[in-house]
Amino acid sequence: MKVACLGAGYFSRFHIDAWQRVPGVDLVGVCDRNLAAAEATGQPAFADAGALLAEAKPDILDVILPPAAHATAIEAALEAGVSAIICQKPFCTSMEEAQAVAARAKAAGAQLIVHENFRFQPWYRIIRKAISDGLIGTPLQASFRFRPGDGQGPHAYLDRQPYFQQMPRFLIHETAVHWIDTFQFLFGPVEAVYADLVRLNPAIAGEDAGHVVFDHAGGVRSHFNGNRLLDHAAQNTRCTMGDGVFEGTQGVLTLTGDGAVHLRGFGNLETKVLLGPDNSGTFGGDCVFHLQSHVVEALRNGKTPENTAQDYLSVMKIEEAIYRSGNEGRKLQINGV
Repeated sequence: MKVACLGAGYFSRFHIDAWQRVPGVDLVGVCDRNLAAAEATGQPAFADAGALLAEAKPDILDVILPPAAHATAIEAALEAGVSAIICQKPFCTSMEEAQAVAARAKAAGAQLIVHENFRFQPWYRIIRKAISDGLIGTPLQASFRFRPGDGQGPHAYLDRQPYFQQMPRFLIHETAVHWIDTFQFLFGPVEAVYADLVRLNPAIAGEDAGHVVFDHAGGVRSHFNGNRLLDHAAQNTRCTMGDGVFEGTQGVLTLTGDGAVHLRGFGNLETKVLLGPDNSGTFGGDCVFHLQSHVVEALRNGKTPENTAQDYLSVMKIEEAIYRSGNEGRKLQINGV
């Protein structure tokens, strides 16, 4: 399969590295308005998306751009006949825009997938399997403590992703959407949310701390406890970006900051290692590679990949409900998309 990347910003390095390792994939071009950035990737470089699509003729276009550019890029790819498009998150600029491009991709017979990679981190795949295998009995609740420790002071985020400082919606829109998707991956659809959001660093525009409680259809309650100013015990605080517990009637799964997962049976003191510390040396347990490999395998086998744009609309709907809940100070029910 021929793959082209649109965008050569900070996070594109993980996409490009992963594509070069996916078996049976040929990376045929990287495009960025800053041609020097595209050239620096060492791949065939383009400054114009139209030229990339016309000359490289990719089977898959990987859109690694900010939300304001998503709809235009997806439209151009569909017009060029690209059969599969992967698009970074946050997806598009609004629910209406996301719904429109998802509908156009469906009408064109193209697969449109949102690059939501946290569910592909190996620790969450192991946790889901452990829950499915009944290792903790009936799951009742879960909590993730998000503590990247990168949000203090006037220079927060400037060294890596400076646009973070200007986002009017930050903690939830940019970051906690990962756990909206992951909690649904683990426990099924969210039926209601309650949120309490605050801004602690005056140097930024949006919220950077808060609590969100999710009620899932199966009776599980999950809790996102986020604070970007605080850290957690990890040599690399960006590995898991925090720690979590996943509790059931017969045991508890614990995720530590090094990516390890432990199981403790109900009433026991001893723990069993289900997954050792991450030693991948790349972002999030190599979750970008795992997501891209999954998409390629699904396309080759004629199957529908995880995180299609249509599926991802539920995440966006829950995000909107979280902000409403935070503003109104009350629990909100989630209606179907």
